[in-house]
Amino acid sequence: MSREPLKVAVQSIQKTRNAARGALLWGYEQRLAREVTAHGHLPRHLGLILDGNRRFARASGIQREMGHSFGADKAHEVLQWCLELGIPAATIWVLSTDNASRDPAELAHILGLLEKEARNLATDPRIHANRVRVRAIGQHDGFPPQVLAALKDLEEKTAHYDGMRLNIAVGYGGREEIVDAVKRHLNAEEQGGRTLTQAAADLTPEHISAHLYAADIPDPDFIIRTSGEIRLSGFMLWQSVYSEYYFCDVYWPGFRRVDFLRALRDFQGRDRRFGR
Repeated sequence: MSREPLKVAVQSIQKTRNAARGALLWGYEQRLAREVTAHGHLPRHLGLILDGNRRFARASGIQREMGHSFGADKAHEVLQWCLELGIPAATIWVLSTDNASRDPAELAHILGLLEKEARNLATDPRIHANRVRVRAIGQHDGFPPQVLAALKDLEEKTAHYDGMRLNIAVGYGGREEIVDAVKRHLNAEEQGGRTLTQAAADLTPEHISAHLYAADIPDPDFIIRTSGEIRLSGFMLWQSVYSEYYFCDVYWPGFRRVDFLRALRDFQGRDRRFGR
C-alpha cells in the first residue's frame, strides 16, 4: 500500500475517532446540565478568577495579546451560561492591582479590551433582556479617560435593572478593598461627629462589610479559579471567609461549559457548615 492512500486512511480514522469523542463529550455535557439543573442548589454569588490567558497564548503559539482577546470572548460565553442557569450574581476578576507592574503594551491592550467589551455590554441584547445590572469594582483612578467613560456608560445604562448582578473586578485587590472600606467607615464616623477613639471602640465586622465595593449583594459562596493555580491571590479576601473554592487546571480561554458544569456539580455535593 502506497503512502498517500495510507495517509488518507489514517486521517479518516482520526476524523471518525474525533467525531466519536465529540459526540461522547456532548452527551456527557447534556447529562451534567440535567443533573445540575435538577439538583437546583446553585451559588447565589459566583466568583470567577480568570487566570491563564498568557499561558494559553504561549501553549497555542499565538501572540500574548490574542490570549487576552480569547479570554474576553470566553467571559461572554460564561455570562451566557450563568444566565441560562439563573445564577443571581457573579463577580469576574479580569485585572488586579498587582498587574499594574506588567509590560505597558500588555496593559494598554487589556484596558483597550475592557473599553471595547464595556461598550459591547452596554448594547448587548442579553444584558437588557435579562435586566443585568453591571458594575465595575476596584480602583480606577489611573485608567485612561475613554475606559472610564465606557465603564460609566455601562453602569448608568444598567443601574435600574433588577436581574442578575454582574461585577467586573478591574484594578481590583482584596487588601485595597478592605483599606478603602475602613477609610469610608472612618470618614462616615467623622462626618457624624464621632471621634477616632469612639469609632475604634465600636468597630465591628459589619461596619467593614457595609463599605465594601459590592456591599449590596451576598458574599460569594463559590469561587472558581482556572489555570491550575491554587490560591486566591487577593480575590475578595473579606467576603470569601466562608466561600467554597474550585481550582480547574484548564487555562481561562479553554474553559468549557462541561468544566463549568463539573464545578457546579462539585459545589452541589458539598456540605457547608459555616463553623457549626
